[in-house]
This record gives sequence, C-alpha cells and structure tokens, in this order.
Amino acid sequence: MTLTLTSLNDLKALKTFSFPHKDSMEKLLASNLLCKMKNQILAFPYFRKRLLKSSPIKILLILLIIAMIPLYFFSESSELSFYQHHVEDWLSTMLEGKCNIFRGKWVKTEHGPLYTNATCHGIMDQQNCMKFGRPDTEYLKWKWVPNECELPFFDAVQFLEIVKGKKMGFVGDSLGRNHMQSLMCLLGTVSKPTYVTSKSDAKSQIWYFAEHNFTLASFWSPYLVEAVNAEPNGPLYDRLMDLYLDEPSPAWAPQIETFDYVIVSAGQWFYGPQRFYDKRQVVGCYRCKEKNVTRIKNMNMFYGCGRAFETTFRTLLGLENYKGITFLRTFTPAHFENGEWNTGGECKRTRPDMKMGRRLHSAELGFYMVQLKELREAEKEGRKRGLKFRILETSGPMVSRPDGHPNHFGHWAHEKVTIADCVHWCLPGPVDTWNEFLLYMLKMEVQETNVE
Repeated sequence: MTLTLTSLNDLKALKTFSFPHKDSMEKLLASNLLCKMKNQILAFPYFRKRLLKSSPIKILLILLIIAMIPLYFFSESSELSFYQHHVEDWLSTMLEGKCNIFRGKWVKTEHGPLYTNATCHGIMDQQNCMKFGRPDTEYLKWKWVPNECELPFFDAVQFLEIVKGKKMGFVGDSLGRNHMQSLMCLLGTVSKPTYVTSKSDAKSQIWYFAEHNFTLASFWSPYLVEAVNAEPNGPLYDRLMDLYLDEPSPAWAPQIETFDYVIVSAGQWFYGPQRFYDKRQVVGCYRCKEKNVTRIKNMNMFYGCGRAFETTFRTLLGLENYKGITFLRTFTPAHFENGEWNTGGECKRTRPDMKMGRRLHSAELGFYMVQLKELREAEKEGRKRGLKFRILETSGPMVSRPDGHPNHFGHWAHEKVTIADCVHWCLPGPVDTWNEFLLYMLKMEVQETNVE
C-alpha cells in the first residue's frame, strides 16, 4: 500500500502550490508529464508516424502545446501514480535498503495498552481520553504489522538500555510533545522518571530517568524558527505570525547541542496566516491581512514550512559539538468529519477505517513532500560531517486511524468546549506505535555501530 491523494481535485490543488526549491515538485512534475504525454501520443499510429518524422524541436513544441490542455485530458490514475511512486522512491532512498516498517496494515489484537491514565500521571488532560470518560476501547486493540518484516511490541527495558546515559529531545509543536509523553508513559512502566521544570518555556517539558541517567525532553516550537505574534490583541486562533525563517527558535536551539537524539516534527501551525522574514526583511506572506498586502509577495504555506525545516537541519549541521542522530517525524493528518475544526467537525469513529486506504489530502501531501526533501538535503550534508539524519514515517500508518483522536474527551462535558480535537492522539492509543518505530530504528543504529 502506498500514500495516495484522495482525488483528482487534490492533485490539481497540489500542482498550484509553488514549492520552495527550483528542483523540487514542479520540475519533477514537468519532466514526468512530458514523458507521459509523449508515450500517450505515440500510442496512436497516426501521431506516432507524424512525430517520428518530425525534428526534436517540433516534437518539443507539440508536447508543450499539449501541456496546456486541461488536466482532465489525462487519466486520474496515471497522474496519481506519479506522486505515489515518487513518495515511495524517496522513502526507499531514506531507508537505505532497510526493511520498510512504515508500509503495512493495522491488525486486530487482544494485546492491550502497556499503560493507562492510572499508571502514568504525566498525560496532559487534552490527550487523557480515559480520564474524561471515552466509553469505547477498541481503538486500543490494533497492532501495526509491516509488509516486509516484524515490528515487535514496545520493550521499555530494551529502549532504556539503548539510551542509557544519553539525552533525547523532541522539537516541534504539541504533536511532538504528544509523542514524547507517549514515550515517557511507556518507559514509566519499568522506571519512574522525575519531572524537571523546563527553564526555557512553560510548554516545554524535561523528564529524567535516574536509574539509567537518561534525559527525555520536549521543546515546544510549533514553527521551529523564531516566531512572534503579530496580533497580540487579535483572535485566539488563526492570528498572524511573523516568522524569521533563517533564525532557529530560541526555545530549542541553545540547548540542543548536547543531545544524542533529536526528533523534529511540525506542520499544523503553518496553515495559519504568516508573514515571512529573511535577514530581518519581509520577503512574503501567506494569508496576509494587511491593507498594503499588494506590496508583499504572496507565498504559500509550503514556503514557510520548507524554509523552517531547512533552517532547523542547517542549525543542527552547524553545531560544532552536536554528534546526535536527527529523526524527522513526518506530518500526520487530522481527521475532522462533517466540518472543519472551526465549523463543527468531529472525529467519532471507534476503529480504524481501512477503506480510507492511505490517502493524504493535497495540503497534507505537500507538507509531507517538503519535509522529505529537506531531510534528503540534510542527510547528504550530514554524511560529510558524519551526522545521521533518519526518518520516522508516521504519515501513512496514521491516515487510517481516525479513531485515535480525543474528539471531545480531552475535557469535562460541563466545560462546554465546542472545538473537537481531531489532531492530537489519545494516550494510550495509536500514537504509541510511533515509539515502536523509534525503538526499531534505534536498534538498527546499534547494529550498524557494532558492525562498524
């Protein structure tokens, strides 16, 4: 099974986005379309006869003219397959021939969660679905089974042995913290951590496992780069943010150099209005609200996201004493149904939706591919410095888990919170699988080190 777009409309939308680098999506798409157009035309005897007698320049002109024909001229399956194969090719390259644990299916199991809200007291209320009375439990009884190999259940003893004497940091938005808290709860089944108040930001957290001298931290930085609220008196949601795209966020950058593992993730916040800065000069904006918007170049959200990941990886590459392994945890989709987050959308499902296949909407796929591209560039540069950049591909597996979100079970009913949470994940829940992925990848790194 592969990552796919949901429809031809999503493909059309994706093709209108301008990716931040010249050699990225547009160039790849253009070359692919020309090749396919030539093959489709040559399939007709009349055109094949004419074209084969034409000069290369005439052939190119004909192909370019045909490129202007509306997209519906081509089959939907043919166009979508390009993106599917391109994503899979990129993923295979990043895994360097290792077993692809990120392609598989969810299988029913009677193996329940390794922890509950009664045994792990560090779960934030917003993801504490058991505490707030979620009545169903079937969402806890599914195991991710890769197509090509076995993915063991999480082993906390084994994990702590690997990370003994080390530091692991999660850098990104609240989904990164969601991931970190899942790991903290899993490890807490064998070793109780001590909470260490973060000095940098109240939304960041640091836990310390004294028995193993292991530090687990999350640094809340939803844009990864320096971000300033441009509307301090504006709306609670969807407010304009000033993003300094060439400056890493002080929430994580000054502290990260001593960490042995860094898991980077972000994406959801880039949907909002943003004004982009480079070298402290405005270079563009997305969903600008200003009156003089015509003076500022209009850009899309992928520009900001791509630049943010580029700056993050460049910062890590430039730290003299950073010797850690960097993981990109890819963008995971929300599952709002019957409306969006601000129009009454909810996520009431109680089991995986296998019929959803593994489909990403256009914007989600855009974030995914921008992140993958920046990771590939960082991985190439990292080899020169002896630094490793790896992938935790959570996008595909989580597309079919609309049942894993808190919905309205992150607060008490009498609080009358009207917005459902279909972005974060219940703890315990499907998010715990991310740490099975992480442990698997860490074991691979240990094996490689032993071979070396």
